[in-house]
Amino acid sequence: MSSNEQENLLSYNGEVLIFQLSQGDLAEEGITKTSKLHVKRMTFDRSTRAFIQKSTGIFSFHGECSSFEIICCSCAADFRTGINLPCVLIRRNKKKSVFVYFLLLLHNSNKFEQRMNFTLDYEMKDDIKILNGPSILWRHNRTFFYISSKNDRIISAPVKFSSIKWAGEFENLGIILFGVEESHSTKRESSQKSSESDYIIWGTEFCAYSIENQKILNSAYFLPHAYSSVVTCIYICTIKVVNTMLRISLVALTQKNQLIWFQDGVPKRLCQLPFQDPCALQVMASGGGDLLFIVSFRSNDVCAIWKKSFQVASKWQKVKSVLVDDFIGTGTEQSLLVFKDTFNTNCLTSFKITDLSDVNYSNDTFDPMENNLVEDNLQENYALTIQALERRLQVGLASIQELQKHLLLKERVLSKSCKALVGLVQSKEYIPPCEEEDILVSLCGDKKHFPHSLDEKLSDTSHDSKYIIEKMWYRVLDDHLVVGVEIKNSFILFLKDVTLSLLVDQAYTSNPPLIQCKNSMIKLNKVSFPTTLSSPYETESEAKRIKLILHNEERKNNFHKQSSESECMQVFTAVTALSPLLAFHNFCCIVLLHARWEKTHGQFGESCTVPCGRLSLSVEDISSGKHSVTLPEKSKSFKEPIEDLFALLAVFHKFCFQITSPDYTLTSVKTWLFEHMGCETIKEFPDYFLCTILGALHGTLFNWKQKTPFEGILTIYCRNQTTLFQCLHNLTQVLPLNCVIKQLKLGSKEFLTNQLALFLEKEIITLKNSFSSAISEIESNLAQRCEIVKKNTNSNSMPKALSTGTEETIQWIREQLQQEKEQITWGMNLTLSSAIYREITLKVAEVQLESDLAAQKLNN
Repeated sequence: MSSNEQENLLSYNGEVLIFQLSQGDLAEEGITKTSKLHVKRMTFDRSTRAFIQKSTGIFSFHGECSSFEIICCSCAADFRTGINLPCVLIRRNKKKSVFVYFLLLLHNSNKFEQRMNFTLDYEMKDDIKILNGPSILWRHNRTFFYISSKNDRIISAPVKFSSIKWAGEFENLGIILFGVEESHSTKRESSQKSSESDYIIWGTEFCAYSIENQKILNSAYFLPHAYSSVVTCIYICTIKVVNTMLRISLVALTQKNQLIWFQDGVPKRLCQLPFQDPCALQVMASGGGDLLFIVSFRSNDVCAIWKKSFQVASKWQKVKSVLVDDFIGTGTEQSLLVFKDTFNTNCLTSFKITDLSDVNYSNDTFDPMENNLVEDNLQENYALTIQALERRLQVGLASIQELQKHLLLKERVLSKSCKALVGLVQSKEYIPPCEEEDILVSLCGDKKHFPHSLDEKLSDTSHDSKYIIEKMWYRVLDDHLVVGVEIKNSFILFLKDVTLSLLVDQAYTSNPPLIQCKNSMIKLNKVSFPTTLSSPYETESEAKRIKLILHNEERKNNFHKQSSESECMQVFTAVTALSPLLAFHNFCCIVLLHARWEKTHGQFGESCTVPCGRLSLSVEDISSGKHSVTLPEKSKSFKEPIEDLFALLAVFHKFCFQITSPDYTLTSVKTWLFEHMGCETIKEFPDYFLCTILGALHGTLFNWKQKTPFEGILTIYCRNQTTLFQCLHNLTQVLPLNCVIKQLKLGSKEFLTNQLALFLEKEIITLKNSFSSAISEIESNLAQRCEIVKKNTNSNSMPKALSTGTEETIQWIREQLQQEKEQITWGMNLTLSSAIYREITLKVAEVQLESDLAAQKLNN
């Protein structure tokens, strides 16, 4: 790189962007010259262990007697699309005291867009930062200035900061500045009684200021004021709001060469750094699930500290630049260390990519082990082998635990059975406790009960329902009667194919008529987390969560299985027309629950029936609205209990739409729900939103699941299609023009899952039967062949001189041994004819086609 060129590095979506600004030569007139900003997109090739150039871009500057300079480069979100883009801040020195600044955005097509330009009469030097918007923040003479691409107007902060330790954006608070200002008490003349150390500590204090709200926040949640003179840089990991109080965890670098962990303003842990004068701090999510703090020093040294142990993990020297991103495409982050190479001025010639775990790439020519591809392959194979062995070990431990539980259960059954047998021999009656009845099995062939006798009349079985049924309720909505039944959590896992039926309770008939109704199962996640303020500098940012979701999925599965029962609410409903029932004036019916009880693990036995209770309804009750669904007004939630919500979900029509936006993030959907549709979040189920606008839309329910920033699923529960068209019409007014809305076909996921299971079972049975019949046929042919050989052998009589040991006798024995050897060889080399194999393949392919189609339907 020549002396009139500048070079900056930036990581973006796993790529390394190299910005090079070259000062142009003077033209023939000797007045103007052209400077060019070049960008190279470099990607890492694992096979060659080197960075290769993917694409390039260029932007030209024209100016009279001007020089250009790169001030800084960073990634920031464009408020027009919500997409993070690389940003470059350029300074043009036009005259002695006139400085023009340009902010350029780099798009994926390698085209630069000039987003902002402004002129200052001084040189921007201190605390320069590029934030979302994009916007620019800088300090000049203890005053901070801010300009955003939204308004192109320079705003100054009234707080006199001496330095900025952190700047970022919070939800509902906007952009926050956190830095050091002079204490109000020390701005006056210091008392002679104050010692010099007291003045050093309390002469400055921390301050947090919101630019958009123009107010000062409580800085005690961040750091104690005593650290204001020693802290050089901070990194905010998480910010939460719990009971209107900020909960902040952060790490800070100090002039004492320390890294300190603070929780809610209280120091918790400390790590002494191996080098002097730390200046920058980054966070990396490693493949092992732990976080790493990457600290850079002014002496071009770098070290990494584990978050769990808060100990130094590794350190490097003569480092030119440090970048954190997923450079090798594994879904987790790595650190790219670019070293200073005095023999080669080109960038990315001496580097190292590592996550301090399994990933370790380097092109250092002085280290033959790093350049040995065989060694790298062995290391990769070693890591994969370790992962496979760990997985097998986990599966083996799980199997051992299941066997131990099974053995304990057997021991309990045998122990109780022995006690009962001893009591029988001694003419004593053994009465087991209630909790032991479930594990004892009748040995006399008694008819199975569930879990108590259900063979008596319904009037005598109300006692049994209390063990299974948690609650039974009913609601009236429009021209529908909705009956809901909740089953106790301890029985949900043991019931399958649960349905409800309604029997008219009439005294004059012995065969009560069955009411036609539509059954459904509604399952809602009942989770509520504290409000979290999102920040682009959070340790667990959205981009990292997306990349780590596959890595952490298996680790979270066990937790979700254990907590799913307590975090979700499952209700079985039956909906029937209300008008025909009003002919009885005083209507009364019996609610029955039908299900299949699990006999063994994964196998369900015969159907069983459990009475849930009786319901009565009269015209007077309907007129007074006694059992009617009550929709909450604005800014109010459903009253406890929330059966009204389940009644709405059971009756309303369900429509599901997939919304895709190729160029813009789908932040406008939430805006549409809360501002245009007047929705309120249901407190008990925060994934669902209720429309509180009076009129035809009142009571409409929405469920918005955003898979990625550019794709989401919107589910609408409405009374009729007219209401649906109104919702979609309002939605299209706020969505970007190039958004695609696709209606998804609704089907029973449980039905498709059961269908797929049946096809897979059929496939296994077909394989088993086909190969069993083939093996039987082969063994039969082998037996016939051996029988034929045996008959031929018996026809040749044994020589009479067997006892004399003649040569004929020896030859006859040899032939017998040879025949037995051939028979053994035939049994060890059984082959299948091509006709039988084709027949088996055809049968299995037909069954596999059915299972593949069922899997495709379930996936869609």
